[in-house]
Amino acid sequence: MTRKTREGAAATREALLDAAETVVRTKGVAHATLGDVAQAAGLTRGAVYWHFRDKDELLAAMCERASLPMEAMVACCGASPDQSPLATLRNNAVLALMRLAREPRTLAVFDVVFNKCDGANDASSMRDRRRLNDEGCRQHVVGLLRHAVDAGELPPDTDVAMAAEVMRGFMLGVMHAWARDPSAYDLERAAHPMVDMLIAGLAARPPRIVGRDVVPYRAASAATG
Repeated sequence: MTRKTREGAAATREALLDAAETVVRTKGVAHATLGDVAQAAGLTRGAVYWHFRDKDELLAAMCERASLPMEAMVACCGASPDQSPLATLRNNAVLALMRLAREPRTLAVFDVVFNKCDGANDASSMRDRRRLNDEGCRQHVVGLLRHAVDAGELPPDTDVAMAAEVMRGFMLGVMHAWARDPSAYDLERAAHPMVDMLIAGLAARPPRIVGRDVVPYRAASAATG
């Protein structure tokens, strides 16, 4: 394949992916068709099938062009030696909201994955992306909260699983609502105070484990192997 041909094919593929973002955000995953995408791109259905086997493969490629905000949070969610665990959690949460606010493609992919799917008819790539996003976020936030317990920033009987679920619910709730109506408020400006409110509440009144003996997490991990 000549260089000009390769460049033309790459441009066609990008045009199809751009069109897919627009069509799926308008019609939803279940109702968008490959014909809709081809028409929006000004191309034929044959051009779509030249590049993508089916709609699921097209949607997967569309989503791969951008990381989701919570994936960005997870990517840098390890404890920093220069920061306390709660400060690290706070900064990563702000980063996730700022990425959604600043990057149009991140917003488009988030909107498709979380707001334009309808459950049973979702493409498998959408289900997998949401599942991995949720599980990755939960595990990493739990890890940071355990570091916060070890560092004495949270009491030994903190229910880190519940705290992580509250954190995840807060972040996804804000993102869901804002992605539906970005004109509602300036998320980039609001990110810091919103997350500060959440972290301050967690530090002041963390959820507590009830009904069993309290064992510090480091000791509990050693005891259970």
